[in-house]
Amino acid sequence: MRVDTTMEPHVLCDVQPVKLDGPRRWRQDHILEKKGFSGITPCSSSLGLRTLALLSNWILTLKHGESLLMTVQTKVVEYSQDGTDFEGYFAWNDTAAQPSPCVVVSHAWGGLGEFEQARARDLAELGYAALCLDLYGKGVRGSNPEENSKLMQPFLDDRAMLQSRLTLAVDVASQQEVVDASQVAAMGYCFGGLCVLDMARVGVAVLGVVSFHGIFHPPGNTEGNDITAKVLALHGWDDPMATPEQAVALAAELTAAGADWQIHGYGHTSHAFTNPQANDPDNGYSYSESAARRSWSALVDFLEEIF
Repeated sequence: MRVDTTMEPHVLCDVQPVKLDGPRRWRQDHILEKKGFSGITPCSSSLGLRTLALLSNWILTLKHGESLLMTVQTKVVEYSQDGTDFEGYFAWNDTAAQPSPCVVVSHAWGGLGEFEQARARDLAELGYAALCLDLYGKGVRGSNPEENSKLMQPFLDDRAMLQSRLTLAVDVASQQEVVDASQVAAMGYCFGGLCVLDMARVGVAVLGVVSFHGIFHPPGNTEGNDITAKVLALHGWDDPMATPEQAVALAAELTAAGADWQIHGYGHTSHAFTNPQANDPDNGYSYSESAARRSWSALVDFLEEIF
């Protein structure tokens, strides 16, 4: 690749530039134009989008001596239903092309926490907007497995209530000023994986859902429904919460519903494999760096496909 270090307006390589248009995340031309560098055109025949972002940042830093990467903004989003107040967490990129596609992030059994918030910021770095939903209510969180189970169990017992709150959260995400309401997806961890699968099952307005080490139990109130959202399940094959038999049953369910589905099974991998704090192999909870990395890459590819 040829780079002109004089930094006059130019094309950064000898192949034809790749224009990143369409309703996708951020666009390099948008960023450069906003920063006053409309004459700089990043291009590549094979570089990934993150690589292009880093390359553009390096070039602009050479010119001005400061980083011009996109800025991630966050805020609390309050909403309510049936007398219960909820407190979500919203992240977006203030230099991304707007309105932006949005990913709703569904929390694990302990409630909305820093883990989910960090994933929302990661998504914003890629140019998406992201809303971490709150299922339990403002300030309601678990601090140990016993409390987490007590918080989650009512939603497992009443999946219609769960589905109602999930639908509300997607509506709230769609109403954010920077969000393209026609370009919404959802992802979730553990209990949150079950939640996003239920979004697909009941026909919530999302283009796709991604379950990370999710629970596969069907809700019992969606049999016969068609599933139009694309489905990606990222699954530790040794997960005691979702056995291989249950993974096969999920595949059969999704096929019967006409879904476009994928299940990625990671060998020698148990529950909670994306969480670096998971360290209880005797009970089937273990972090896996390789599965975490591969599953995130699968998510990024999936989002590129659906948006």
